[in-house]
Amino acid sequence: MAPMTKPLVSIQNAGKIYKNGTVALAGLDLDVREGEVLTLLGPSGCGKSTILRLIAGLDNLSSGTLTRDFELDHASIGYVFQDPTLMPWASVFDNVFLPLRLRGVARSEASPAVNEALALVGLAPSGRAFPRELSGGMRMRASIARALVLRPLVLLMDEPFAALDEITRFKLNDDLLALQGELGTTIVFVTHSVFESVFLSSRIAVMGPRPGRVVAEIAIDAPLARGNFRTSTAYAHYCAQASRALHGAMDADVK
Repeated sequence: MAPMTKPLVSIQNAGKIYKNGTVALAGLDLDVREGEVLTLLGPSGCGKSTILRLIAGLDNLSSGTLTRDFELDHASIGYVFQDPTLMPWASVFDNVFLPLRLRGVARSEASPAVNEALALVGLAPSGRAFPRELSGGMRMRASIARALVLRPLVLLMDEPFAALDEITRFKLNDDLLALQGELGTTIVFVTHSVFESVFLSSRIAVMGPRPGRVVAEIAIDAPLARGNFRTSTAYAHYCAQASRALHGAMDADVK
């Protein structure tokens, strides 16, 4: 588990109301701590993606406060979406090169960093391939490499594995934790899956239905090198705990 250090991001009593009147968040309190994998677990429409956008500076709060213990720039935040959003006309190398190109770095100068990012996600042999030539899992790996090429302090991941088959999803979960162990990157991961949240997390923030707020936090007391964690009794215990918290929030909303 990550140590109880000063939060990299602290959100307090936060509210978000969109122009159409939708109340996305209300009374949200959430900290993101250095070196942890924090999972936001909750139903559709509970504001999980909104939280990522707020952390990334892509949206603003309507009320409350959000403070960051770092300078917000293109190098401090990496963002991985549910859709890989790769440029179909560009090679895998050039897709991963994009953040550096936008910062004015020459292709030749960027080549070591791009190749390193590709190697980190297991795509070193595929740099010259095009997205159409890759499997869904490989396209997602390319998207992750693009987010990592600047070595961000915080990596935001918005249900990146939701559309993949279970075997590929498990493999990418394993690989993501291996990456986190190597790089020490702080990760905020959005998912609907109780099982995925327990496997990936240092800590789970369980969210109730709209307006979004954290209804429970569950610390996963296990090293992030998870190995055979999925078959352990501890994993089953944490899954049951997370499921109870999620269903409790849903039941309370219905009442």
